[in-house]
Parts: sequence; C-alpha cells; structure tokens
Amino acid sequence: MHATNVRNLKKNPSLALRQAEESPVLVLKGDQPNALIVHLDKSVTEAEESVKPALAATLFKDGTLSLGGATRLSGIPMKAFLQYLVELGIDVVRLMKPQNMKPVI
Repeated sequence: MHATNVRNLKKNPSLALRQAEESPVLVLKGDQPNALIVHLDKSVTEAEESVKPALAATLFKDGTLSLGGATRLSGIPMKAFLQYLVELGIDVVRLMKPQNMKPVI
C-alpha cells in the first residue's frame, strides 16, 4: 500500500495513479486518512484484500479498534501491520496521562 497527502496528490496526480496500479494509495489530509485510490483493473477480491490494511489503520488510529483487532482486520501479520502503521506515521504506543496526576515541576 502506498500513501500520499493531498498536497502531493495536487502536485503530481499521475504518480498516485501509477502507484494505484501496484496497490491502493491512501490519501492523507493532514495526518488523517481521507481517501483511498484503487485501480479498477484489479479484481474485487484483490481490491478488498488491499483495502483492509487501510481500513484497519484508520479504525486503530481513531481508537475504534485495538491493535489486535486492527491487525486481525488487516489480514496481515502483526509485524507487517506494525510496520505499515509506522510508514503511515500512526503512533502505535499511546501514553495516557492519569487523571489525578499532578505536573512535575
């Protein structure tokens, strides 16, 4: 799967179309997934299998799915899914601040 942002898509849309021939292209607006470009020559099954990682990454980033759930949805091994998230700039580890914690000065 390839990823690009809106700015790069505006500058060179033909690159995204060429990349879509290999695998779907995830379009990011800011740091949020916004659209997916899928080449129409692929079979429905191929397109579905390549869309799953993008959907799983989006649902994980939004907090809808846990890492395990997103990995299962993606249909790829955990190590490959983690690498995919890193390539998209999605934080895998999220530190949460306890509610009753006072700032350290």
